[in-house]
Amino acid sequence: MRVLRARLFDVRQQEHQAKITESRRAQVGSGDRSEKIRTYNFPDRRITDHRIGFTVHGLEDFLEGEIDAMICALKMEERKLKLKVAS
Repeated sequence: MRVLRARLFDVRQQEHQAKITESRRAQVGSGDRSEKIRTYNFPDRRITDHRIGFTVHGLEDFLEGEIDAMICALKMEERKLKLKVAS
């Protein structure tokens, strides 16, 4: 009886661990290039937002807070998506 109980407990533990592992993988992702949001390319002084395909040059200015061009591009893309959903 104890052996059966121990085996059942072990099976439940493995199922529980498998669920946790799957949940973590879903949250973290694979780290694949397609999951990137933004790339900061220091040698070329370029920032690319991969979600909207927008690239801006002048990395130093961007890092110092001059992010208006990126914000405008993101807002335009959001508007496009909202119009697409509404129609």
